[in-house]
Amino acid sequence: MVVRNQRDLEGLMRIGQICGLTLQHMLKHVEPGITTHELDRIGEEFLKKHNAASAPITAYNYPGWTCISINDEAAHGIPGNRKVQPGDIVNVDVSAVLEGYWGDTGASIIVPPVSPRLERLTEWTRKALNAGIAAAKEGDPVYEIGRAVHQVAREGGYTIIKELGGHGVGLNIHEGPTVHNFMNRRAKQKMVDGLVITIEPFLNLGKGKIYTEDDGWTLRTRDGSISCQYEHTVIINGNDPILATKVEGSH
Repeated sequence: MVVRNQRDLEGLMRIGQICGLTLQHMLKHVEPGITTHELDRIGEEFLKKHNAASAPITAYNYPGWTCISINDEAAHGIPGNRKVQPGDIVNVDVSAVLEGYWGDTGASIIVPPVSPRLERLTEWTRKALNAGIAAAKEGDPVYEIGRAVHQVAREGGYTIIKELGGHGVGLNIHEGPTVHNFMNRRAKQKMVDGLVITIEPFLNLGKGKIYTEDDGWTLRTRDGSISCQYEHTVIINGNDPILATKVEGSH
């Protein structure tokens, strides 16, 4: 969507902050022994407390309030009986809707003991996110975001999962344009002030190839390699993009 008025902006900021706070609240509860279902329930209770509904349930009848992916699960992991283990990298993706406005955010956290290899992966994924945000400028083509993200990934020695990327958001959970994490000159739509998108790099330790599990949702790497994702909902605002899902102390 494109922000049309103050009501749009306030609605997007409201749901963005709820998503950001929900994510932050859930990450605080990531510890060995907790199941992904228990973690999802924590997110559900927090969203309900703020009168927000789960975006994946509302839009797709997804079997969970949030997506929780561990290690070689790149995205869309279904909450269940799996227990978080020491050394895991856990990705939590929170998207929600309130009063017709939709927000989307995500982050990855390593459960101690933290290996230097995974710590570096999270650091470079955050760098890629920040590079993508810095490239989100009014008047530039969308592909500049992908160019910036991919450049950081290459500098860090990581692959990009090309099938996964950002998207338009605001009046639904998935809208145009597609925001690739690599240079794709076909993504030449110009970013206009008020355009609402997600920027979400997925950096991978292996070849970056994924497949869909039999559950129809979970995306797993073909070579068993570990992935990392960070995400914000971004509103184009001249050369100074607004991060609707950024909350104090978050990524």
